[in-house]
Amino acid sequence: MSRLIYDYTKSVLERVSFDTSLFCKELEKAFKTLLPYEIEQLTEWLFNFTLEKPELRQCLLIGN
Repeated sequence: MSRLIYDYTKSVLERVSFDTSLFCKELEKAFKTLLPYEIEQLTEWLFNFTLEKPELRQCLLIGN
């Protein structure tokens, strides 16, 4: 079940990546709902995903 939440979270983040503030809000929700090991996976995915979208890098500070 938790894998579904992780995959859903990635899907949502991809869809809202056009809007930095919305992306940050969804990322905050993700860090509140995901399990610790899923947060690690998501963080790794985020670093790769934001390589092409540097404007979203500011949102990565949320998780730290």
